[in-house]
Amino acid sequence: MRSVPVFWRRALMLGWDVLAWLIAFAGFVLVRYEFQLKEDQWLAAIAYAVAIISAHVVLGFLTQLYLGRSKVGSYAEATYLGGIVLSTSVVLGLVATVFAPRFPNAIAIFMPATALILMAAGRWAFRGWLGANRRRNGVVDHEDAKNVLVYGAGEAGAEVARLVNTAHEAPYRIVGFIDDDRSKRFLRVHGHRVLGTRSDLVHLAKEKDAHSVILAMGNAQPDFIKGVSQQCSEAGVKLIVIPPVRERIGGRVQLDQLREFDVVDLLGRRPIHTDLSEISGYLSGRVVLVTGAGGSIGAEIARQVNDLKPSKLFLLDRDESALHGLQLDLKGVGLLDSEETILCDIRDETALQKVFDQCRPDVVLHAAALKHLPMLERFPEEGWKTNVLGSLNVLRCARKSGVQRFVNVSTDKAADAISRLGQSKRLAERLTAWYAMQYNLDYVSVRFGNVLGSRGSVVHAFKAQIERGGPVTVTDPKVTRYFMTIPEACELVLQAGAIGKPGDVLVLDMGEPVRILDVAQRLIEVSGRHDIAIQYTGLREGEKLHEVLLGEVERGHASEHPLITQVAVPVLSPMDVLFDPDSPEDALELMRSQAAARLPQSPVTPVRSDLSADTGSHPVVR
Repeated sequence: MRSVPVFWRRALMLGWDVLAWLIAFAGFVLVRYEFQLKEDQWLAAIAYAVAIISAHVVLGFLTQLYLGRSKVGSYAEATYLGGIVLSTSVVLGLVATVFAPRFPNAIAIFMPATALILMAAGRWAFRGWLGANRRRNGVVDHEDAKNVLVYGAGEAGAEVARLVNTAHEAPYRIVGFIDDDRSKRFLRVHGHRVLGTRSDLVHLAKEKDAHSVILAMGNAQPDFIKGVSQQCSEAGVKLIVIPPVRERIGGRVQLDQLREFDVVDLLGRRPIHTDLSEISGYLSGRVVLVTGAGGSIGAEIARQVNDLKPSKLFLLDRDESALHGLQLDLKGVGLLDSEETILCDIRDETALQKVFDQCRPDVVLHAAALKHLPMLERFPEEGWKTNVLGSLNVLRCARKSGVQRFVNVSTDKAADAISRLGQSKRLAERLTAWYAMQYNLDYVSVRFGNVLGSRGSVVHAFKAQIERGGPVTVTDPKVTRYFMTIPEACELVLQAGAIGKPGDVLVLDMGEPVRILDVAQRLIEVSGRHDIAIQYTGLREGEKLHEVLLGEVERGHASEHPLITQVAVPVLSPMDVLFDPDSPEDALELMRSQAAARLPQSPVTPVRSDLSADTGSHPVVR
């Protein structure tokens, strides 16, 4: 049919509809009147038939029904077709009844209905023939297609079956459905039968020689996905998952979006709905500065901000290679000769102030930090210099330059901090809160957990160990962590910047914690190298068995966004960190003690009389 020119295909459809009217007319006159009409009745009936067919054709072209507006046999086409038949029959039926007293009124009632049924039958036959023809010609069932079972006979499963049935050179051949709803035991989904429930998965996979199982559920929980994955491993088949709704084009499943079960699917996160209009309100048309722009989080924040059309976007980092890669990604060039890329270390307040004086940003997104917990346990002074004093430098410069909105990217390790990383980030949260309250500015912090795919993340480490042949090192079989994907985390960081109140720490909902052991086992399984061993090394200094998002004494409050919680932290004056300690140990003891500070029992309004704290010089940590 595809080899027939478009003109003739549309002409054929038009011809069939005209023929349907004629058959309906002749059939009704035969059955009802046995062609025994008087001459004036014949004239009225024929005139009505000619008029209604002519009106149908004209309306069909005016509504573009015969110009390819909708797919043949689709719901949209049926709606337009029904509307044309109904409108023409009602109008012309009334005209004939009023102006042709001898007109057989029964024709105006039964002829359109019969014609519409014939038109629909023709389209149904065409769709059926087309599907059968595709199967005969191997369009669906070609030799390279893999046998698959589809788990889930709901809307998503039906969409997968429809795509497989109609796709050219589909990679899959559906051999049956699985669904836990026993009322669907006799259901056929686009011609494919529901064969059993989850308990039958292993047996059916072997019986049907299935290569994979497609999990057609967009909201499956991580424990459920993990259980199905284990059954697939037992049956020796792959688990294929559909993307979450937010990743689908128009909310619909696409065959090329189906992918193997991955570590991300263990998160089981709810779809994130970000209010882009709310975000764009404080970023679009504004001058935005991103610190730490070369890092995984900073780079993704820069990409998302760039899409929101700021008037200028400045990218600051001390890693020139990272800036080069980000500029290539955003602009397609990596010359590093434009003002948007800034090479600067946030530890250098003088250089940083020059940057702020030149850029004059409206919004600062502060992602620059040292983040590797074991390294900061070994070199805690570095964490103090970058995460505490460096953040204070950025805050001071931002306030002096008139920045009205500031977002400090923090970590879940700042809650009940026991590590040097957590303690340093906790102090950065408290300093941010001080500036917000002291100067009534929209300065907030955003706290979230581990980010999948970021540089130095556990996933990267595990993959490197697997490529090397193992072993994969896990600190403890019970250790759990909160995880997010990079885009999710950055979307919520930007959203938090829009809804946060001065001094807030906004905690992102990370879903359920995930066992690190599960991540390691899944990555080994995906690699196909089942000989890789897992070695337990024990928790390192400063590590927790289970991270928390809120400290013991912290009380979260609902925000405007369902996945963001507001938390208050005690403010920390710069005066309390701007001193010259006698030794590095003194600075680190300060970091430890101040990180453990709690909110006072009653609110304390910051005193603005002593502004010298904001103008002092920084200590040198020896």
